[in-house]
Amino acid sequence: MNDRPSDDRERNRLTGRVRRYAEVGMGLGGYAARRAGERALGRDPDRARNAAALRAALGGLKGPLMKVAQMIATIPDALPQEYADELRQLQASAPSMGWPFVRRRMAAELGPDWQARFRSFERDAAAAASLGQVHRASAKDGRLLAVKLQYPEMQSTVEADLRQLQVIFGIYGRLDRAIDTAEIHTEIGARLREELDYERESRHIRLYYAMLDGEVDIHVPEVLPELTTRRLLTMTWLEGRPLLPWLRDGPELGDRNRVARALFRGWYLPFYRYGTIHGDPHLGNYTVRPDRGVNLLDYGCIRIFRPSFVRGVIELYRALREEDLALAVHAYETWGFRGLTHEVIEILNQWARFLYAPLMDDRPRRIQEAASGQYGREVAEKVHADLKRVGGVAVPREFVFMDRAAIGLGSVFLHLKAELNWHRLFHELIDDFDESALGERQSKALEAVGLLAPA
Repeated sequence: MNDRPSDDRERNRLTGRVRRYAEVGMGLGGYAARRAGERALGRDPDRARNAAALRAALGGLKGPLMKVAQMIATIPDALPQEYADELRQLQASAPSMGWPFVRRRMAAELGPDWQARFRSFERDAAAAASLGQVHRASAKDGRLLAVKLQYPEMQSTVEADLRQLQVIFGIYGRLDRAIDTAEIHTEIGARLREELDYERESRHIRLYYAMLDGEVDIHVPEVLPELTTRRLLTMTWLEGRPLLPWLRDGPELGDRNRVARALFRGWYLPFYRYGTIHGDPHLGNYTVRPDRGVNLLDYGCIRIFRPSFVRGVIELYRALREEDLALAVHAYETWGFRGLTHEVIEILNQWARFLYAPLMDDRPRRIQEAASGQYGREVAEKVHADLKRVGGVAVPREFVFMDRAAIGLGSVFLHLKAELNWHRLFHELIDDFDESALGERQSKALEAVGLLAPA
């Protein structure tokens, strides 16, 4: 892969961070001052009003902070529900770069003759997001391509935004101590920094291409390494429709179930067979093909787990089925929870019983049979209140994106109104589980694409 001299100019620069601190700090500073004043006056905090104020403070910003805000909005209990609801409304609305700028960026990554390396390259971006934009192109051999080009100075911007995230968590922590967010911040930072490295993302794509080989309903793009650098990722274009427009056409239950089954396999086969999960299951990261297959897109946020963590997920399922408290404690401790009292374990089990409920029933059913329009909201609110009452809990790093994936994917199944035998889909993946075999498969797969196994 290519590594152009422009790398040196776009490291974590102090000037870029200072500029971003000023941009973000003005909005957050006013918000924090108002909160401090309310507390000094002894006023009752109005969480809904303050959550709206936080969204207003962030709403004029662009770039990684939008991605961070949306990310923490989908991590259960990282923030109170009122805050999460407001942050979900933020849009990563960075304007696309104009053609003169794109031309300079492409030349910096591939050299002055970069256009000669494509048969065609569309000047206008097909999509623009928080970290970069995507252009349609075609290869010399005629294949349609998606060319993902990172915006400039993203490393400086990400580091500045992660510092501002500490401000947000600090404000929340003074108001509500149900969840210790220290490890959540660390985990978000690690994943977001990885997303800046498009060469790493290209290895993630190759890993998923290998792990999902043979899954006829899940499609993964192919990377063109000769047209990829740390800030430029070129892959084959996968044609499909976004999920919500596809659903508006009123597909039949059989088609919705096929899409849901493909998504379940696409997320959880890599987890239970290779200890790897796609940590960003929002609606923009997959499209539906004309044959009802699913295209899996965007491989920046990939989490690789220790085999023992995967074993803990299965152990907790068995503990809940058999009402084995000791096994449940062992599972939580395997994940990194510490200092668990009997009361805290019972509260965590409330959440676990909700997540595992569809897997317990050996029958076709919807992912959530309650009437609530949001997946897990009522349960999450009760768990949050109970944790606050007993003094809170520290969420371990590895748990963060596993929990996020489960809730995010559950919300997609809720949109699909899928009715599947989740129990049997789950058992297809775990009945032959062997921790040592998973470790060997994982090591071989990661080594083949140039990634390291988790410590």
